[in-house]
Amino acid sequence: VPLADEQRYLVANPFAGVRVKGAKAGDTTPSSRAFTEHEWTLIRPIADRLADEGWTTESAARLRFVLDFGYATGLRSGELIRARLGQVSDDEAGNRWIAVVGKGHKTGRVAVPPSARLALDRYLATRGIAVSPAQWSASTPLNAGLDDDVVGLTGSRLWTVLKRFFSQCAADLEPINTALAEKLRRASPHWMRHTHATHALGKGASLTTVRDNLRHASVSTTSVYLHTDEARRARELAGAFGVAHRVKGRVKPGRTARKTNSSRKRLIHK
Repeated sequence: VPLADEQRYLVANPFAGVRVKGAKAGDTTPSSRAFTEHEWTLIRPIADRLADEGWTTESAARLRFVLDFGYATGLRSGELIRARLGQVSDDEAGNRWIAVVGKGHKTGRVAVPPSARLALDRYLATRGIAVSPAQWSASTPLNAGLDDDVVGLTGSRLWTVLKRFFSQCAADLEPINTALAEKLRRASPHWMRHTHATHALGKGASLTTVRDNLRHASVSTTSVYLHTDEARRARELAGAFGVAHRVKGRVKPGRTARKTNSSRKRLIHK
C-alpha cells in the first residue's frame, strides 16, 4: 500500500481557493516596503547632491532632515509633520527623546539617537535657529515651511517632496539597478518607518526595543521585520553550520567534506 494511502495524507489542499474575510489580493508584508541596507547606501548619497537636480538650498536641506530624522527615529509621517521643538527633551543621562501622539491618540516617547540629533542640529542651523533646547520656542515646527518658518510641513506636501526625491533616485539608479528603480517608484513616505525597523533589527537592536520605539501593541507586529534580509540570514547560518574537519583530534569548522573524506581513506589504507 502506498505510504500516502496508508497514512491517509491529503493529496490536495481542501482550503485552496478559500478567501479569508478582509484579505486583499496582492497584500505585501512590511519587509517588501522597506529598503535594504545596501539599497539605502545607494539612495541616501543622492540627497547630498540635489542642488545639481534643481532643488533649492532650503528644500534640499529639509529633504535631508526628513530622510535622516525619519530613518533614525521611525516616526510615522503624521507624527513627523506635527512635531514641535517643545516635544524634544533630554533626560538626566543626556539621552534625547521626542514626545509624540500616535495612532489612537496614544502618547509615547521615541528615542532620538545621535544621528537623528545631528540631523536636527544641522537643519536648525540652516534655519538660523539655535541648537540649544534652552533657546528654542516650543511651538517651532521641526519641519519648516519654505516660505514661512512658523508654518510647518503638511502631509500632502511631505508626500509630494518624498515622491519627487524617490523619482529622482529611480532615474539616477535605473542604469545600474533597474529593480531598485522600480521599487523607488512604488515607495511612499511610510517606507521610511519600515526601513528604520528593518535596519534596527538587522544591526542588533532587540525586538522589544524596536517594538517600544515604534509603539507596537505586540512584539509579534514588530517581528515581521525580521524576515527581510535573506542574504544575511543565509550567511549567518552558513557560519553556524559550516562543514567541519578534524585538526589534531579536534573538529574545526570551515573545511570541505572532500578533504575530510580523503583523510579518512588514508587512515583506512594504513
